Amino acid sequence: MSMFWSVTLNLLEGFGMTLTLFALTLLFAIPLGLLIAFGSMSKLGKTFYRKTSGSEGKEKKPFAVYPIAALCKFFVWVIRGTPLMLQLIVIFYGPGLLGYDLLPRFTAVLIAFSINYACYFSEIFRGGIESIPKGQYEAGQVLGMTRVQTFFHVVLLQVVKRIIPPMGNEIITLVKDTSLARVISVYEIIWNAQAYIKREGLLWPLLYTAVFYLLFSGFLSLLFGYIEKKLDYFKS
Repeated sequence: MSMFWSVTLNLLEGFGMTLTLFALTLLFAIPLGLLIAFGSMSKLGKTFYRKTSGSEGKEKKPFAVYPIAALCKFFVWVIRGTPLMLQLIVIFYGPGLLGYDLLPRFTAVLIAFSINYACYFSEIFRGGIESIPKGQYEAGQVLGMTRVQTFFHVVLLQVVKRIIPPMGNEIITLVKDTSLARVISVYEIIWNAQAYIKREGLLWPLLYTAVFYLLFSGFLSLLFGYIEKKLDYFKS
């Protein structure tokens, strides 16, 4: 029994690091994701004209180039299209290959997780914002509200209602993805459990970590279900 409590306390110590990484990732990834989403929807650019042949002869057809939106979408494509493990390795070992000092291990993990999840969150934010009918912005203008006021006072809560389910899925996935931190030797719960296999040949501490993940994921599922019910007065 003493062995069980010893393992539990050790895993709780590792789970504390897991929760710290989880909380800090959300703290940085959510605002960064919103910023990337606005960048992806940016209309800052220039309109060009190209000549086309039509039934009435040659005519100029306009097409717009939005460099900020293109850059943000390219960045999101790269991050979403490559494994998080590879991003961890590049951010941690990359500076050393370029002749610079390596980042602290936890800092490298936090940067990789924040950027990765910010890109996923940005697509969720963008989809939620673009799903709101444009008529609501027009109604806000009729009432004398600026576009920013309309967004924060009329649109924002409706966006939150629509993005809660996909955001909940990503956030629960983040709980499990924190285990990848062990790739660069950050001592989270999986690392602590694996140490028992190497030292004492015990497998059950590794299986025991599932209890911690299940309990925390269950808590998050209940939390997001509660938030959805609180926002249920917004009907699609």
